Amino acid sequence: MTRSVLADLDAVLAIARQSSFRAAALDLGMSTTALSNAIAKLEQRLGIRLFNRTTRSVSLTDAGRTFVERVGPAMTDIHDAMLAAQSLQETPTGTLRINAFASAAREVMAPIILSFLRRYPQVHVDLVTEGRLVDIVAAGFDLGLRPADLVPNDMIAVQLGLERRNAVVASPDFLRTHGTPIVPADLYRFRCIRARLPNNALFRWKFEKDGNAVQIDVQGSITLDESSLVRIAAQDGVGLGYVMEADVRDDIEAGRLVRVLEDWTPSLAPLALYYPGRKNPPAAFTAFIQAARDFANR
Repeated sequence: MTRSVLADLDAVLAIARQSSFRAAALDLGMSTTALSNAIAKLEQRLGIRLFNRTTRSVSLTDAGRTFVERVGPAMTDIHDAMLAAQSLQETPTGTLRINAFASAAREVMAPIILSFLRRYPQVHVDLVTEGRLVDIVAAGFDLGLRPADLVPNDMIAVQLGLERRNAVVASPDFLRTHGTPIVPADLYRFRCIRARLPNNALFRWKFEKDGNAVQIDVQGSITLDESSLVRIAAQDGVGLGYVMEADVRDDIEAGRLVRVLEDWTPSLAPLALYYPGRKNPPAAFTAFIQAARDFANR
């Protein structure tokens, strides 16, 4: 079986998994046009149509569904055999695909990922950040990075031990002009920087103290969907912002931002790297897991 045929079969499985040529092309690191042409040539070679395609949707034909049901397990066996061979090599190489929340990725970027790449320069890390929780197996990722309380029960997890908290911050000038909130209910009197979640819902600021949990639907003149933008707006005096402490720690230490309501933002669940159980993992995967464990036990 030639490498091009293997690539074509992986492409079919990716499209079936994603129900989208565009999403599958992103997963495979190729253009949508190149993927479409490859599938068209494979369909011509097989003499069957694998997918029903419209401008809005992609679905398997009956013949395509039968083909995928037969090819899928065979490709799993082939990839397992390749991984088993790779696991015997001494020097880690290849690609590791990791899916993470953006805030989680920022926290481990320098101490784990960049440190790992300096040690193993022949490994390529493909890090994808997104706000939604994905099925890392179905989406073709090797590892996931999420708060420990969001890790699926059927996954193996490595807790990284990082202390994590939210923080409410504002510029010194803003607080001098408008005063300082003492309890979460005070926020109704202040301009705040609103946040939008990946599902398009507005985020309610969450607080807890002495077992008393509170959620505040803040108001303000701007709504943002990325933490780095909230940080910029808060520094500019637009209003109070609610972000991960790790994202603004340097700004607080430098005096660019001031933290308020600190006693209402307790520690959050620690971050965990997680993955499914797998036989004969490649050397790069094993080395990365060991790097994560070493960091956690530092």
